[in-house]
Amino acid sequence: MASLTDIAGIKVGHAQDFTAATGCTVIICQGGAVAGVDVRGGAPGTRETDLLNPVNYVDKVHAVLLAGGSAFGLDAAAGVMQYLEEQGAGFDVGVAKVPIVSGAVLFDLACGDYRVRPDKAMGYAACLAAGSPEVAEGSVGAGTGATVGKVFGMAHAMKGGIGTWCLAAGPLLVGAVVAVNCLGDVVNAADGGILAGAFSETPFTFLNCEEGMIAQYKQQDSRFSGNTTIGTVVTNAVLTKSQAQKVASMAHNGYARTIRPAHTLFDGDTIFALATGQVAADVSAVGILAARAVEQAVIRAVSQATPLAGFKCCRDIHMPQ
Repeated sequence: MASLTDIAGIKVGHAQDFTAATGCTVIICQGGAVAGVDVRGGAPGTRETDLLNPVNYVDKVHAVLLAGGSAFGLDAAAGVMQYLEEQGAGFDVGVAKVPIVSGAVLFDLACGDYRVRPDKAMGYAACLAAGSPEVAEGSVGAGTGATVGKVFGMAHAMKGGIGTWCLAAGPLLVGAVVAVNCLGDVVNAADGGILAGAFSETPFTFLNCEEGMIAQYKQQDSRFSGNTTIGTVVTNAVLTKSQAQKVASMAHNGYARTIRPAHTLFDGDTIFALATGQVAADVSAVGILAARAVEQAVIRAVSQATPLAGFKCCRDIHMPQ
């Protein structure tokens, strides 16, 4: 199977605080990559997304940051910028090169110590950790404090995480890295069986977040505000900014296939797309592969998660057949 880091020019690094249960992940494309973004959730926390609108001037980014810490976690981007500036990467403005770092955050403050959030030092550490051909998955990086299945409250939630997947069609590579911290359940796309999500302990049973929300339709408060699934699709295809945006849009089908429900008012679901421009490819074919890569990355995120901060994980339970 192909790896995300098989795409020339791409490096991925994690940094985390396991005691506080939070962290960040950086996808570095030091030479620059054409980028797009699609924000579907109703509660996003993002950085440099307006820049990616095809009508705007800057045509490449140099990194994407995925972080915990809610809006506080956006501070980690400063460390990514410092690292890239030291490497001589950035948009040349004459007097300096300005690294373009887009990013998105998820809410993990209810897992671990809410007083500790990804910051500049952690963002820099994630960059220093980038470069290994193997990308760690599960309860690391932006997935460290991620949880899933919160419709019935945190006492019934399970551990989320971060996952990766990469697909090849000849020389065309399309991969995804996704930090899964959804309000809903994560399901097997093939049969709809719940893999991780809201559960009842005795006897163990999944509670089904979608049905729970429907049953609670009269409830309109914001008690589900600790969520969001964020990710990045990376490809070696030649894409324009508008095509990269379309790929990010199609990639959300991967969320819809594996997260029930997806794109709620209480999630800030966001997907970036990065194109390094080495292989000519049809944008729709790239989008199809992107959706499949995201689908598998979501499943990897929960299947590779480990227990943390008192939350059960997928490995702790008898998996549905």
